[in-house]
Amino acid sequence: QVQLVESGGGLVQAGGSLRLSCAASIRTFSTYAAGWFRQAPGKEREFVAAISRFGTTTNYANSVKGRFTISRDNAKNTAYLQMNSLKPEDTAVYLCAGDRWGRGSQSESEYDYWGQGTQVTVSS
Repeated sequence: QVQLVESGGGLVQAGGSLRLSCAASIRTFSTYAAGWFRQAPGKEREFVAAISRFGTTTNYANSVKGRFTISRDNAKNTAYLQMNSLKPEDTAVYLCAGDRWGRGSQSESEYDYWGQGTQVTVSS
């Protein structure tokens, strides 16, 4: 069983930055693609970003492209989401997910493991 633990969320003013981390409980994390999703109150979960097993391919939602950067450090079994120029509409619970087949898609149904999430709140 793979456990994913997110950290780094918090309260930030619009225009600010946060860096989220997703720590995996396994040393074979490099065999998984990693994704970030978010869910705001009353809204469906939506894709944010994904990264391939070795970080060679990344994929972003249009709403965050140019502001957010996904990365990973397989030596630390950790994925990251650097969020810059934050907007109030970025407020949500951010969840990390792992895809054991390495697809790194935008579809949440293709992810096998999920973290509990970390709250990000952006004030105007």
